[in-house]
Amino acid sequence: MSLSNSNWETAMIRNATDLTPAEKAAVETLLGRRVQDGEAVSVRTFEQAGISPQERLEIADDLKKYFAEVDAMRKPVTESEREAAITEAMRSVRPSYRPHP
Repeated sequence: MSLSNSNWETAMIRNATDLTPAEKAAVETLLGRRVQDGEAVSVRTFEQAGISPQERLEIADDLKKYFAEVDAMRKPVTESEREAAITEAMRSVRPSYRPHP
């Protein structure tokens, strides 16, 4: 899904400490948990895809079949190779990413 400028204009990121008590209460209600002072809150609106529940299920089934085919053709890798590939992919989109111990 591509994001147009209007989608980015409807996004916001705020530090939890910058929220008013009413905003913090609303966020905590939506999350179902307390928001910690060191956290940031991100809110973005978007238009839902105009497809039916049946179409959504069909697309999900097609994706499962596709990925099963891809998995069947891939070469086996070790756990460390898998982790290295995931870390490399994460760092390509988030340069400051560090794996959790």
